[in-house]
Amino acid sequence: MRNLKIGDKIGIISTARKISLEELKPAIKVLESWGLKIVFGDNLFSSDNQFSGTIEQRTADLQSMIDDDSIKAILCARGGYGTVQIIDNIDFSSLKKNPKWIIGYSDVTVLHSHLNRLGIATLHAIMPINFETNTKESLGSLKNSLFGNENNILCEPHSFNKFGKVEAEVVGGNLSILYSLLGSDSDINTDGKILFIEDLDEYLYHIDRMMMNLKRNGKFEKLKGLIVGGMSDMNDNAIPFGKTAQEIILEHTREYNFPICFGFPAGHLEDNRCIILGEKSVLEISAKKVRLTYSY
Repeated sequence: MRNLKIGDKIGIISTARKISLEELKPAIKVLESWGLKIVFGDNLFSSDNQFSGTIEQRTADLQSMIDDDSIKAILCARGGYGTVQIIDNIDFSSLKKNPKWIIGYSDVTVLHSHLNRLGIATLHAIMPINFETNTKESLGSLKNSLFGNENNILCEPHSFNKFGKVEAEVVGGNLSILYSLLGSDSDINTDGKILFIEDLDEYLYHIDRMMMNLKRNGKFEKLKGLIVGGMSDMNDNAIPFGKTAQEIILEHTREYNFPICFGFPAGHLEDNRCIILGEKSVLEISAKKVRLTYSY
């Protein structure tokens, strides 16, 4: 079982941008209050321009945490850019034999997508860089998932929602990252699954481009459901694109029969709930409620 218990060790690394000890202090306080022992990657506070160390150092930190049986979960400190630089250097064989949660969002979508192809479940959840501003609900959501407690996620109905109830694995993460992985060994497999997408600080025309590319690559053909999280701080050109991000997504998925929910509390949001990727979940969308439940 991957469920943590009080006294377990949780590793903190950064596969992307650099971070300081000062920035980690709020998260350290929270994790220790949960009874967890924190182990920093050897190179966590290294610096190579914008990165948390060189490719070799970041590779070494992730590999070490995967191979160390005393580390029961691996928490990525922050996103940014850089995880794709190391993904092909990592040997995940010991993670298959001894599964442990790898946790993060944004750029960490590289790991989520790659590991899903290997049949390894992960947690799309808050990261230490944001703990100080995250809601108590998002913190509680991560804690519940780590310790094996119930973690049902409810959200308000949205006028664009398409109703239905489906049971399937949830996959996905940051739309821009999923788009960047198309055609690679880390390409997302959406067949028979529920796809979750979110994004931050993108131009509206690029949301359209990415949705077009996912569609042309057949990512919606055998999909069982779609969850749209935060589409935060979107940008437009001087001549407006003419649609919101949500309208663009609806337009490109309108022809399919799978249920869709918009405004789900996950992504680049203060209220960023923990979604278990790669395990069976039940998504219920009705006029009155939206609920994501894990079917252990």
